[in-house]
Amino acid sequence: MADLDLLTQSLARNVRRWRTERGFTLDALAARAGVSRGMLIQIEQARTNPSLGTVVKIGDALGVSITTLLDWEQGPTVRVVPAEQAVRLWHTDAGSFSRLLAGREAPGPLEMWQWRLMPGESSPSDPHPTGTVELVHVTAGELTLTVDGVAHRVPAGASASFESDTPHTYGNEGEEPMEMIMAVSVPPVR
Repeated sequence: MADLDLLTQSLARNVRRWRTERGFTLDALAARAGVSRGMLIQIEQARTNPSLGTVVKIGDALGVSITTLLDWEQGPTVRVVPAEQAVRLWHTDAGSFSRLLAGREAPGPLEMWQWRLMPGESSPSDPHPTGTVELVHVTAGELTLTVDGVAHRVPAGASASFESDTPHTYGNEGEEPMEMIMAVSVPPVR
């Protein structure tokens, strides 16, 4: 089967799967995504190859990534992400960074991150959707985790969990680099 055929079949299967899991009718998803009901029917029946813009709109409306919608791998749901494929999404000249290590839809997005913050640096975050939860485990240094204006010190070897639907900041007020692993769970779109 050609790559385009694989992608068309995967998109059909995954749009139908996520629409059903979210409890959306064709009309409801069409309204949320801003695409026609007819286009959704053609996509779910693998009779069309929609534009990237249409796939993005559908993914946003379902609360899943384009990668999830186009995933054509069959078989066990084990996905190994080689170290060189981890995506660095944020960094500073001083050496601070965050790197997305792995992610899943379970039933909403679930992500695992590696972070390094150099001394004196911080990274503020806007509130995430209601119901979002984060877990952090500090492996080196000390994290200053500020949630809704209240600072919490999390030393190496300690972990913390919090609801991240309020403003929060990851900071390093120490003298050495702070490193942590973080998991973020976002509730599914309803």
